[in-house]
Amino acid sequence: MTAGERDDERGGAVTARIPVVVLAGYLGSGKTTLLNHLLRNDDGRRIGVLVNDFGSINIDAMNVAGQVDIAMSMENGCLCCAVDADGVDRMLERLAYPGAPLDVIVIEASGIAEPRQLVRMVLSSQNPHIEFGGLVEVVDAAEFDDTRARHPELDDHVRLADLVVVNKVDRVGEADRDRVIGAVREIADGAVLPAERGRISPGILFDDVEARDFGTRQLSFADLEEHDHDHDRHMHAAYESMEFIADRPLNPSAFLRFLNERSRGVYRIKGPIDFGPSGDDRRFVLHTVGVYAAFEKTRWKGPRATSLVLIGTDLDTEDLTRRLQSCVDPDPDTIDELGILNLARHLDD
Repeated sequence: MTAGERDDERGGAVTARIPVVVLAGYLGSGKTTLLNHLLRNDDGRRIGVLVNDFGSINIDAMNVAGQVDIAMSMENGCLCCAVDADGVDRMLERLAYPGAPLDVIVIEASGIAEPRQLVRMVLSSQNPHIEFGGLVEVVDAAEFDDTRARHPELDDHVRLADLVVVNKVDRVGEADRDRVIGAVREIADGAVLPAERGRISPGILFDDVEARDFGTRQLSFADLEEHDHDHDRHMHAAYESMEFIADRPLNPSAFLRFLNERSRGVYRIKGPIDFGPSGDDRRFVLHTVGVYAAFEKTRWKGPRATSLVLIGTDLDTEDLTRRLQSCVDPDPDTIDELGILNLARHLDD
């Protein structure tokens, strides 16, 4: 089996879904700068881009043209009001199809786009070859106070985001930087990541290519971090990762409570979970971005164990480990039917 493939329950190999990341933020916050940084430092990842600009001349599309594997631009209108979910589906179908040579799709929204509508469009997509990769909101640290005064809805956008990138922190003094980052963290439910000139590690947004299939090897971010420091010592805006491994089954109800009680700073969780007899002895592969969670049921190959990677900012690793450890089923021989029923709502069939 090659990287990017997984086993379905019937034993056949199917192509892994391509994450779709929505990149939003007000005009001038640095979205295109961040996107161009990802494209220049893709480390072999293949990125498809859907650029949306408000106006007859799509300047942002010109800025990224020639750096992307596949580029599609929408002109003369904001994406969230120009097309409905079916329209987004048609565009995504041109990027995501069986065997598509892409590892991630980034939708760069117009500076006046409504992030909530964009996320709904991706989540309501009927394309079986994609999965939601998260909402990333870019905030300009130097203009934060003025932007917040002009656009009070900024707080809602920050609160909705799975990851908030506080950009241009190099353009403000240390006191203002700490104040703005602190203010954003008070508002945000998700992870907050300070950055200079949009320089964030691609590893926080999507997996390295070789790790897409958990049957191949355990997902690890250590190599990404080491490479990032070698490639550009300023590129890697600090984020953290931790692993949780359990050789005993987890209780479905307890684990769902863990997921529903969103932990501040946790951006992504991914890995196989053993729910024991409650899960009909199947291997549940978890994919979360913020509050979005999906499970895929596959077959076990090799030893059974839960092996999760959590990635985000300011992680309280002791608390997270303690809470995950409390999910280990004290009575794995008793089937948790209600827990599996509730878990079924998150199954990615």
